[in-house]
Amino acid sequence: MIKSAGNMRIEKRDAMRNGPGSVHIRHIIEKEQLHHGRLFSEITLHPGDGIGQHTHTNETEYYYILEGSGIVLEDDGEKTISAGDVVITGNGESHSIVNTGTVTLKFVAIIILD
Repeated sequence: MIKSAGNMRIEKRDAMRNGPGSVHIRHIIEKEQLHHGRLFSEITLHPGDGIGQHTHTNETEYYYILEGSGIVLEDDGEKTISAGDVVITGNGESHSIVNTGTVTLKFVAIIILD
C-alpha cells in the first residue's frame, strides 16, 4: 500500500496542550490505521510556537527533528534540539517543545503503545 502526500490530512491546532501559538500536523498515518501506536505525523512549528507539557504513560513518543531548532523541556530540565536529534519520552515522563529559533521547526512524531 502507498499513501500519497496529497491524501494526508493536514490539521492546525491552536494552543496544543496549552502551548504557545499553533501547531501544524500532517497525519502521515491516521490513528485508526496504526497497529501498536496512536500517532505518526509530521509536525511543523513556526518561530515561537510549541506544544505544552504532557505526560506519556503506557506509551513512548519519539520526535525525529528534520529541520530547525528549539527547546525541549523534560523532567530533568531544558535541552536544546536541532536537525538530526531524536527526543524519546516514555515510562510516565513528560515533555514540551518550543521553536526558539528564527526558522520553521519540523519533526516527525511517532507514539508507540508499550
